[in-house]
Amino acid sequence: MATLGASLHTVAPGEVAIALPFAAGITQQHGFLHAGAVAAVIDSACGYAALTLMPPDAAVLSVEFKVNLLAPAAGHHFVAIGRVRRAGRTITVCEGELRAFATGHEVDGTLVALMQGTMMTVRDRPGLTD
Repeated sequence: MATLGASLHTVAPGEVAIALPFAAGITQQHGFLHAGAVAAVIDSACGYAALTLMPPDAAVLSVEFKVNLLAPAAGHHFVAIGRVRRAGRTITVCEGELRAFATGHEVDGTLVALMQGTMMTVRDRPGLTD
């Protein structure tokens, strides 16, 4: 997330928010946040949300996700929220969203994208923990 300039905003069991400031380097040709950056930050929020419910020695990997882009990603900053819908021993299903904020003072942002993702718990792999 450092490449995108994103940072953890809030962490709770089963829910993680990641803040992403606007940066011209991650936009597409019209000046909107690139869909790849949108997907990356929501995927990370979902993965970390899943990780909050996994054993301490586990790692998390995304095994699939679908993104619906609902509005152009224009704003001063963005917040991606990942939430666990169902946590299993190996597979965890999450939902995520990205909201755009025009200023630093808004309470509710514009819904830009939705994600549904499946995360896998990885155990007993030397050197692979989160």
